[in-house]
Amino acid sequence: MTCFVHGGRFPLWETTVVSEDFGTVDRRPLATVLAANLVSITGNCLTYMGVPWFVLQSTGSAAKAGIVAFCTLLPAVLAALVTGPVIDRMGRRRVSVVSDLACGAAVAAIPLLQFAGILQFWMLCVLMAMTGLFRAPGETARGVLLPTLAARAGMPLTRAAGLYDGAARCAALTASALGGVLIAVLGAENVLLVDAATFAVAAPLFAFGVRGLPEARAQQRAEPASLRAYRRELAEGYRFVAATPLLLGLCLMTLVTRGLDQGWSAVLLPVHAREELDGAVDLGLVNAAFGVCALTGALVYGAVGSRLRRWPVFTIAFLIGGLPRFVVAAFTDTFTPLAVIMAVEGLAFGVLNPIMATVTYETAPEELRSRVLSATTASVQLVTPLGGLAAGFLVDSVGLLSSLLAFGGAYLLATLCPVIFPAWKQMDSTGSSQDRTEGSLPQGSEAKRM
Repeated sequence: MTCFVHGGRFPLWETTVVSEDFGTVDRRPLATVLAANLVSITGNCLTYMGVPWFVLQSTGSAAKAGIVAFCTLLPAVLAALVTGPVIDRMGRRRVSVVSDLACGAAVAAIPLLQFAGILQFWMLCVLMAMTGLFRAPGETARGVLLPTLAARAGMPLTRAAGLYDGAARCAALTASALGGVLIAVLGAENVLLVDAATFAVAAPLFAFGVRGLPEARAQQRAEPASLRAYRRELAEGYRFVAATPLLLGLCLMTLVTRGLDQGWSAVLLPVHAREELDGAVDLGLVNAAFGVCALTGALVYGAVGSRLRRWPVFTIAFLIGGLPRFVVAAFTDTFTPLAVIMAVEGLAFGVLNPIMATVTYETAPEELRSRVLSATTASVQLVTPLGGLAAGFLVDSVGLLSSLLAFGGAYLLATLCPVIFPAWKQMDSTGSSQDRTEGSLPQGSEAKRM
């Protein structure tokens, strides 16, 4: 549990006191889950690199690569929308293990069917849809255990969230760095087999790390499983988010910014790199600068973030991470200014996920945490695919310069929300244990308190 003692009305620094809710401090479960999540996300990133290359290599069709990407993304969004109650009833440990094993089996089937000479395009789409369908609930099941693991480790939740996000970013960087080399050396088919092996490692690692944790087991319900019970339990998560101004604001703001980020990374930055910079080389270097600094930001915030007030840090970081890159790209045609601003924005963005995760964990009661996290994850992903489509249409219609300024202006408006609306200042008061466990359950909830 984390208790925040504020030293004044608007202090930047605060003192964090960690009380141990368990008899002894045990950091092995947290370390094991961090390792399992790192391995699992590495596998997911290798999938997203290896499969498009495999499609292009085997079919030569960019359109088919896009279809496969859509077949992967849509089930992931749908799964996040509806699987919260399933995670609670099945248990977080079981869901995570099944998720990794199912993803590994689906990924392994692609090269094996190709080697057998029977792989059809529709089979590839179905297999990738399976990976999307199982990925989201597995990631949610691991994430909602973080408060329990942090308390068992005697660690501030902010620090644990920083480590968790840092592990995910490290996995993405590792996969990005190794993926291209592995594809060139081994071929796309063999890389997918390596990818499947990562899931086979992650599943037992996670199962071992959380064995014996009551929060990882299935929740006991007074009402037997039924469609009616499922609908009610699903609605509880969404009602909680809708009735909590801070969570609702986070969802709406990140829904907009995720779509704008997708337009930037999928269309605006590549077009800028092609037309103004040195093509793919500069594009890769800019993305690498951002990724390394984002990892650094997450780890640094994990180390010192528990002594900082969240609202000013979050607000400043989002303002730094929003508009500047669009302005720099719009008015410069050289590599260095963009690389510098992307590095600075990476540091800023590195603190955002740990803050948002900590606020969500502290605001949602344990009984609803799986459903609330599923609801927030789904809500911020709903318009992500539209960001690239909107950016592409805008570039074709009005040109790159106007598109960059339009996206930057929209981003600025979104990032001003924490400054304008008072609910955002509740970020610094979500650490109350009473708020998390007593006053927040929707009326009629039958979830058993753990």
